Amino acid sequence: MERFPGHSDDLTAATRAVALGRPPRERGAQVVEPVTLTSTYLAGGAVNYGRSGNPTWSALEEVIGGLEGGEALTFASGLAAIEAVLSLVPLGGRVVAPGHAYNGTTAQLRELEAAGRIEVVTVDISDTTSVINALDGADLLYIESPTNPMMEVADIPVLAREAGARGILTAVDNTFATPLLQTPLADGVDVVVHSATKYLSGHSDVLMGAVVTPATERGRELRERILRRRTLGGAIPGPMEAWLVLRGLRTLAVRLERASANAVELVGRLEGHEAVTRIRYPGLGAMVAIEVRGGADGADRVCAATGLWTHSTSLGGVESQLERRRAQPLEVETVPPELIRLSVGIEDVEDLWRDLAQALDQA
Repeated sequence: MERFPGHSDDLTAATRAVALGRPPRERGAQVVEPVTLTSTYLAGGAVNYGRSGNPTWSALEEVIGGLEGGEALTFASGLAAIEAVLSLVPLGGRVVAPGHAYNGTTAQLRELEAAGRIEVVTVDISDTTSVINALDGADLLYIESPTNPMMEVADIPVLAREAGARGILTAVDNTFATPLLQTPLADGVDVVVHSATKYLSGHSDVLMGAVVTPATERGRELRERILRRRTLGGAIPGPMEAWLVLRGLRTLAVRLERASANAVELVGRLEGHEAVTRIRYPGLGAMVAIEVRGGADGADRVCAATGLWTHSTSLGGVESQLERRRAQPLEVETVPPELIRLSVGIEDVEDLWRDLAQALDQA
């Protein structure tokens, strides 16, 4: 029997997040996919060992793939997913990547380059002409949009087209935007990567990553290579973690809608605060970066003075979080010392503003 009425392509993304990844609709069947805790399977089936597959993973991958318009594989963490994507680059290959990106990504790229494994060319991903000029001889164009934490936005359709015309693999980290705000595979991208720890899960209680490839011959060839990397490397998610992300995904649309509305309201109010010297907000989503007076010390004072906002290094949870990014040892030096990254949550916006404003006033 069908898992839900109609074909999934007829459903909006918000509905797919709720409807996909469910058990078959049979009389007396459970509505929610259970946590399957097993390392071993009876011989003769599709899966013979727990490192190769799990029904809870499969349900989650159905949802993530359905949202991105492709076929998903889940990983133990976002960094494990990124590592699997970078493994597609041949020995000595060239990667064009943003100068500003998640610091785990930039650290992996630096280590691979230092080991002689790859060559890295960094670009301002928002400068489309400069990115295109850097593509000759590249094997992978790695895009993050918006970038973490500088909130720069790439012209994904143009870059994917230009890279594809040169036979260059294109990957996009879609963690900040989520598949509700952009679907890079539809723009011609070859691979999408997520830290599912963030918005997809949404509750700051699980580590997980995901990679999505198109449902095409080329996409499935890439998927097989990535799957082999996951299986042999053992970077597999736990069944309980997969179930937590699956449960979190059910409310992605309402969480993101509320958090984004809060972000827009806060940006408008921050524009009038004398302690704020610059606001970085791309006009979508719930991630904001601000620069404040007083340099690094001023930014540290703001982060220390909040009571409702959580001073922490993650993002995408229901709770609002903030941090000075240059306080992280792996952050690139071109990120301003006074920059504070805000992950706006779903609390009442008046409460959020009252707490943030008093912290800015104190600083």
